[in-house]
Amino acid sequence: MVRMRLALIRHLPVKDAAGLCYGRLDLPLAQDVCARDIACLQAQLPDGVPVYSSPLSRCWLLAQAISPVAMKDTRLQELDFGQWEGRSWQDIGAGALDNWIATGYDATHGGESLVVMQARVWQWADECAAKGIKVAIVVTHAGVIRALWSRFLPWDDCLGQAVPHGEVLWLTWPDAIPTPS
Repeated sequence: MVRMRLALIRHLPVKDAAGLCYGRLDLPLAQDVCARDIACLQAQLPDGVPVYSSPLSRCWLLAQAISPVAMKDTRLQELDFGQWEGRSWQDIGAGALDNWIATGYDATHGGESLVVMQARVWQWADECAAKGIKVAIVVTHAGVIRALWSRFLPWDDCLGQAVPHGEVLWLTWPDAIPTPS
């Protein structure tokens, strides 16, 4: 397997998402993708490399603005939070969140566990590396980026790391070493 450099970009902020659990919920962007956002990103990105994206519109719109030949992959979608989708974290409650943590982030919410998400994300990255892809751009979600980091870092460490919207974070796969741009 070749080492692959991934330029990871979390989607831009979404509308009305403060305090909301929204893994697979396809919320609209807070504002249209503007030329300034794209120019800033493209200045940090290599030319002529594949661009992969979650199919959710908050990622896909940005990926298409970066490259008209961007490719969707469902494995790059955010965690499926099941019955928690679209509910406020406050309404879900501390007890349910504590239980989720205590079970090792299992699918207590009826959606997907972190382990299942991790497996699909790692499968995607391993397949790309096996194809000989040396550099790729990935427009995705905070959970997917953390799943990539979790290759060699404990989940709790990954979950504690901020993943800013619309910024490029570099990662070397399969080493999963986050590096500055």
